[in-house]
Amino acid sequence: MIETLVDGTKVRIAVGDITKEETEAIVNAANSSLMGGGGVDGAIHRAGGPQILEECREIRLQEGMCPPGQAVITSGGNLKAKYVIHTVGPIWRGGNGDEDRVLSEAYRNSLHLALKKKIKSIAFPSISTGAYRFPIERAARIALLTIIEFIKDHPGELQEIKMVLYTEKDFQIYSEIWRELI
Repeated sequence: MIETLVDGTKVRIAVGDITKEETEAIVNAANSSLMGGGGVDGAIHRAGGPQILEECREIRLQEGMCPPGQAVITSGGNLKAKYVIHTVGPIWRGGNGDEDRVLSEAYRNSLHLALKKKIKSIAFPSISTGAYRFPIERAARIALLTIIEFIKDHPGELQEIKMVLYTEKDFQIYSEIWRELI
């Protein structure tokens, strides 16, 4: 695990299972339907139980689909985390479809929602790098730069931001990029 203090916020990068995180909120790499799916999305819905899906249904009824780059929040259901922030990353289409900006917005809007709800600790997966095929090196750089930028714009407002990577390989990629940026 890597741990660095950035303007009063602890940033951690680790290998793990995001469904077991004890941060106040975890982020779900959701699809626009908010109805669950594969990968991180499916794992969070399975571990969190039916309450999360019910709350997602309510959001869908009130607000419709969640567009890429946007974020919504539900309770954590049966998870250790009190909240799940569902954000939709971009599907990789070769880099010419504004994917970088949309991915950055997914992280930024999740962090803004955390602040709005007075959440102090949040854990992210690597958004869009699974089924959505976003190249992980590029995604890691965007994620980490967005997090650093957000902390600098909101110093000390979040106590902890954690990147929880599913594989050791992903952890190595994020770690190398983190060392370049800090």
